[in-house]
Amino acid sequence: MLVNKGRPKNTEGREAKEIRTYDFLDSLGIEYYRVDHKHLDTMEECEAVDVALETVLCKNLFLCNRQHTAFYLLVMPGNKHFKTKEISAQINTSRLSFAEPEYLLEFLDIIPGSVSIMGLINDKDNRVQLLIDKDVIKPDHIGCHPCVNTSSLKIRTEDVLNVYLPAVNHIPTFVELTGE
Repeated sequence: MLVNKGRPKNTEGREAKEIRTYDFLDSLGIEYYRVDHKHLDTMEECEAVDVALETVLCKNLFLCNRQHTAFYLLVMPGNKHFKTKEISAQINTSRLSFAEPEYLLEFLDIIPGSVSIMGLINDKDNRVQLLIDKDVIKPDHIGCHPCVNTSSLKIRTEDVLNVYLPAVNHIPTFVELTGE
């Protein structure tokens, strides 16, 4: 896998939401590295990307409460297991479940399999609360998709927390998952 610094030179055939992601990161002066690859369906398939980027792609889950009135993007290490009971207790909400794909498309302009913290660019009305497992911010870099699942990015954690998130007007709630 070839690691490239920044956006692709040729954007022909790439989705508009991917290009918007690069435009936004570039406008903020955020440096990033990119790997293009086939569509990834599982965290196991992400391992080659992890090796190429020398980081771990985050697992991103789009969740909602039982009433479908509160929506959450949970960013967690790819090697941890998700337990709804753990998160629900920490954020003091009813049991969480996976939100329907139509909400994901409506709020973040992303389809299942491409869920990413980068989708918050599209959440102009702040309908989605960001939850980040504390282990995600320990490494120097975060791995994520640019709103599509055929490329992956490596971005400095500090830039995500201190530049990107303020620019998209999202304040994270930090949670702790045991991963067991």
